[in-house]
Amino acid sequence: MLVIIAGLLLTGGLFTAIVNTTAQADETASSADQVAQGRDLFLVSCSFCHGQNGEGVRSEDGNQIGPSLVGVGAAAVDFQVGTGRMPMVQPGAQVPSKPETFDDEETAALAAYVASLGPGPAIPDESDYSIEGLSDDEREAAIVRGGQIFLTNCTACHNFEGSGGAMPHGGYAPSLHETSARHIYEAMLTGPQNMPNFANGNLSPDEKRDVIAYLYSLRDMPSYGGFGLGGLGPVTEGLAAWLLGIGGLVGAAVWIAAHTTRTTRKKDAA
Repeated sequence: MLVIIAGLLLTGGLFTAIVNTTAQADETASSADQVAQGRDLFLVSCSFCHGQNGEGVRSEDGNQIGPSLVGVGAAAVDFQVGTGRMPMVQPGAQVPSKPETFDDEETAALAAYVASLGPGPAIPDESDYSIEGLSDDEREAAIVRGGQIFLTNCTACHNFEGSGGAMPHGGYAPSLHETSARHIYEAMLTGPQNMPNFANGNLSPDEKRDVIAYLYSLRDMPSYGGFGLGGLGPVTEGLAAWLLGIGGLVGAAVWIAAHTTRTTRKKDAA
C-alpha cells in the first residue's frame, strides 16, 4: 500500500511539473511572438518619431519630435493607440482622439513591445476599474468619494461634469462623456499630453475607480436646472445670458418703444 501511494505521488508530481513547464514555455513563446509582432508594427508606424528602439527623436535644432518610450509601460500605449491618438497625424499642442488605426490584437502587440523596453504601468484589469461587483451602498459611497477627488483635482481642466474645456497654448482638456472606463483609468495612471499622472502612490486604484464611478454617474444624471448648455461653465452661461437674456430684453424694449411712438402719433393725428 505504501509503495502504491508513493508511486502515485511521484507520478502525479512529475506530471504536474512537466505540464507547468510546458505551459510556461508556451506562454513565453507566445509573449515573444507578440513582442516580435509589436516591434514590426512599431518600426513601420512609430519609429519615425520615437526612434527604432523607442529612444525618442530630436530635430537638428534640438526640438523633441517624439519622446522616449522606455519605461512608459503598456498602459500608456493602450491608451494612446486604443483611443486613436497615436499614430499622430501631425504635431500640435493637443493630440485629438480619432478612429483607431490598429485593432485590439495589434494594439496589444505594440503595448507588449513597448513594455519590453523598460518597466512601466501595465494595462489594468477590469477588476481595477469596474464597479459592477459593488452593492448599491458601496456604489453610492464610491460615487461620493470619486466626486470629491474629481472636483478637487480635475475640474480646473475637465469642467465639473467632465465636459472638457480650453487650456493655454492651444491645448484643451477633452470631454470624458464617451471615454471608456479603462481609458480613463489609464489616463490617470500615465498622464497623457498636458495631464498630470496620478500614480498609485498619489491616487490608489480604488480612488481611481471611485473617480470613474462618479463620471459614469454623471452620464445618467438629468439636468435639474433645465438646459445645461453642455455643462461648460460660466463662460457659455454668461454668453447665453447676454445674447438671449439681455438681448431679448433690449429687443422687447425697442419693440415697446416703437409701438408706443406709433400709438402716440396716431392719437396726435386724430
